[in-house]
Amino acid sequence: MILVNELTKSFGDFVAVQDLSFDIKAGEVVGFLGPNGAGKSTTMKMLTGFLTPTKGTIKIGELDMKKARQKIQSQIGYLPEGAPAYGDMTPLQFLRFIASVRGLKGQDKKDRIDTVIEQVELHQVLNKSIDNLSKGFKRRVGLAQAIIHDPDILILDEPTDGLDPNQKHQVRELIKNISKDKIVIVSTHILEEVTAVCNRAMIISNGVKLFDGTPIELQKKSRYYKAVSLRMSYAADISGLAELPGVADMEVEPKTGTVTLFPENDAVILPAITDLIHRNKLPIDDLFVEQGRLDDVFREITEERVVS
Repeated sequence: MILVNELTKSFGDFVAVQDLSFDIKAGEVVGFLGPNGAGKSTTMKMLTGFLTPTKGTIKIGELDMKKARQKIQSQIGYLPEGAPAYGDMTPLQFLRFIASVRGLKGQDKKDRIDTVIEQVELHQVLNKSIDNLSKGFKRRVGLAQAIIHDPDILILDEPTDGLDPNQKHQVRELIKNISKDKIVIVSTHILEEVTAVCNRAMIISNGVKLFDGTPIELQKKSRYYKAVSLRMSYAADISGLAELPGVADMEVEPKTGTVTLFPENDAVILPAITDLIHRNKLPIDDLFVEQGRLDDVFREITEERVVS
């Protein structure tokens, strides 16, 4: 368990993180969100012991970061943004080096290296120099070193940065698989990553926590949550849609012609909409239920902080 209480970090007169408090339990995958300069990386560096807080406390289990920094660090796997590596080494040489630094020896060392190579799918580049790898493979090498010692806590800063869609899917599946009995914190600017891998989301802006809840709770803050959007192949009379029971409002996007119907409270409006479409034989090309537009929610939450 991670317990953070009134964590603050100042650099001269600039306050990067202010009175941040939260706790995280095993099995939680926390998406750590915020605009550039929000304090995400500063917080991660304090959680990993690389930065000392100006005030506040960090406890990992029963251990206090101030008193047991090295012992806590042995339980953490960390992938920083732009993770440094020895470019003249091959991934295999680098993983052997990191495994030794982490105290792994003999068969245990070999087994863990084999396991992470399989998990992160590094087989085809094992003997190429890291400097000559693509950005995606460099990111995978960084992820491999973070999990080489099978840590209880995994802290990942932009883990899918530079990966193609297939690689992103693989990394997200890996995170979900290894998170069952671990704590995973994922800093990301990709909002879809929150719904893809996280069971909790935290948003900070200007060093202050603005939201802490499940991805569903975040989606529910969107005006578009459970709204129904449709597109037609040609213009038709849609006036009846706005009059359906449970429909609070209707919006038409001029450029695309997309019609969006917003539910009243938590009303389920899809059955009534599809029934009217069939009765009036409307020329529908596409119809879907919105899950909430997280970009809008994120912008509203963080802009409120800037305005205030």
